[in-house]
Amino acid sequence: MVKIRLARRGRKKLAMYDVVVADARAPRDGRFIEKIGTYNPLTNPATIDIKDDRAFHWVMNGAQPSDTVKAMLSYRGILMKKHLQIGVIKGALTQEQADAKLAAWVDGKDAKILAKRETLAETKQAAAKARREAETKVKEARAEAIRQKAKVAEEAAVAAAAPAPAESEAAPAESAEPQA
Repeated sequence: MVKIRLARRGRKKLAMYDVVVADARAPRDGRFIEKIGTYNPLTNPATIDIKDDRAFHWVMNGAQPSDTVKAMLSYRGILMKKHLQIGVIKGALTQEQADAKLAAWVDGKDAKILAKRETLAETKQAAAKARREAETKVKEARAEAIRQKAKVAEEAAVAAAAPAPAESEAAPAESAEPQA
């Protein structure tokens, strides 16, 4: 049996996958018939690059996708295309109707994906702006604390410098009285 499945590559904790068509008896990362795409689950949303025409060809010829690949093919509309093509073969609808339904579905799906990407980008920008504002507040608080500390130190220095001459003047006066 021919299967469409994932073959792992990449280093530890940074996995990427190739979407391959392989014999069911072949090892996971072993020999395959054809590489039809890649899958990167580390991005948000996950990056799925599949040659749609080749995946459709293999699905129509009986290749069985694994559960994960089946979800990806569904996400990309390949299983929808298969469903519509079977309807065309049975005579339930024409090829033009099937193409129109698929195009409408793909447009809706692309709009959802674009909206999600924009929402994530806006959220990321808002979080960065909030971090910058928090850093600015902390920086201003530190600068104010330094100013207060410098002001207190300056007042202490002025206070220490001013009474010293008064004490030195008073001391000779006291010493002068007992001698007189």
